[in-house]
Amino acid sequence: MGWVQRSPFRRTIATSVAAAFALAAPHLLSQDMRTVKEPVIPPACVTLQAILTAASATSGQLEARADAAGSDRAGLDTTRIQQALDGCAKGHAVELAPNGPNTAFLTGPIALRPSVTLLVDKGVTLYASRNPESYALVPEGCGLVNDASSGCKPLIAVKNATGSAIMGDGAIDGQGGAAMVVDGKLAAKSWWDLAEDARTGGHQQAPRMISTDLSDDFTLYRITLRNAPSLHVAFHRGEGFTVWGVRIDTPRTARNTDGIDSEQAKNITITRSWIRTGDDDIAIKASDGSTTGVTIAHNRFYWGHGMSIGSETNFGVSQIRVQDLSLDGPDFGIRIHSSAGHGGPVEDVVYSDVCIRDSKNPIDFDTAYSFPGKEIIALPEYQNIVLRNVRLLGGGKIQLNGFDKTHRIDVTLDGVLALDRPDLYRAQALHTDITFGPGPVNLIFTGDDSTVTGKQAKGALPDCTAKFVPFP
Repeated sequence: MGWVQRSPFRRTIATSVAAAFALAAPHLLSQDMRTVKEPVIPPACVTLQAILTAASATSGQLEARADAAGSDRAGLDTTRIQQALDGCAKGHAVELAPNGPNTAFLTGPIALRPSVTLLVDKGVTLYASRNPESYALVPEGCGLVNDASSGCKPLIAVKNATGSAIMGDGAIDGQGGAAMVVDGKLAAKSWWDLAEDARTGGHQQAPRMISTDLSDDFTLYRITLRNAPSLHVAFHRGEGFTVWGVRIDTPRTARNTDGIDSEQAKNITITRSWIRTGDDDIAIKASDGSTTGVTIAHNRFYWGHGMSIGSETNFGVSQIRVQDLSLDGPDFGIRIHSSAGHGGPVEDVVYSDVCIRDSKNPIDFDTAYSFPGKEIIALPEYQNIVLRNVRLLGGGKIQLNGFDKTHRIDVTLDGVLALDRPDLYRAQALHTDITFGPGPVNLIFTGDDSTVTGKQAKGALPDCTAKFVPFP
């Protein structure tokens, strides 16, 4: 099988590193260098009352009438919301409020402004227009599958809008599963159908729900996000991102609907949130710049592709802390994935107090996620990865797949237990250096070109009963 026991010298170093992590644990919990407190909803600069019912906002008729009127905004709320955002004083919010039976707003693309909050009241839903031309970067460039890298504006753009936020106990609904409205008529396909069509080639041209760029200190607080046409939230080229008490809810069959993606970013805290999507629940990426200083604590994930790093890690991902996480029924649980075309260093990542139930792939570290062709230009290497007090239920495949003899995975398993039966799990390691302990480990690994320091040991960890709660 290719397993070797490390030399005493290597074992001493590994034990020292594990001990250092144990002693430093209280200080390593948060890698976000900010002092993060629960956000506070600012006062409103203006309150906009709903003039639509949910039925009228979701019928598609308003988009069709707007098309007939020669404007994608006629009869929608786009203009009055944008004008309110443009005119709002910094440190204040544009409030979307219910008005009797009218609880809905319908909008095309809008843009946040610096230090201005979009506040969606409880009972209110902000729906996204289903007219692709409203989002098109070039005429007829959105709402189809083609080879363009990007054809659509986001529903909510946050560009050069430092200090902005989206808050409230209401919801934003992207209507990703409803038929698009094309040329004033209901089309045969939805945004999500485009993602299925793109399986055989090309790119789905569908808008992201919330997309930030060059905007520091962005906040999402208590809002519910559902049914995004593609990604729900993308935080890009920013420092300071807080997600607190947020719900993200999309069917597991909705392809490419990541919950929260961060890239070329620093100082991120995602906490006390509930996420279930058709792709990565959270994904940390680094295709055009490094991402570092991420704290993900006290969250509950359900279906989706779990807590992911990758697949693009070219410029490096580091200083990641994931604590108090449950993953209930995901396709993947804890996941790091990249390839020879999109790889790079992933290091200093600690998962602690994690429960994973009924996942086909509860732990998946894969350096060959996709075939790179000739693009063997960015080799993946995962170093100083720690799994501490990770508990598994329901069986599945566990993969630690290093790239080659030189570009390896270095992982410490400090308390990793199958709470049911170890024989329900297929655990494999390739080009991997594993350290066991000091916490108990009961998984049995097979594989080639892998080394082991320490021994598997019996022991107990807290059960996961309290962590598995229904999606609220």
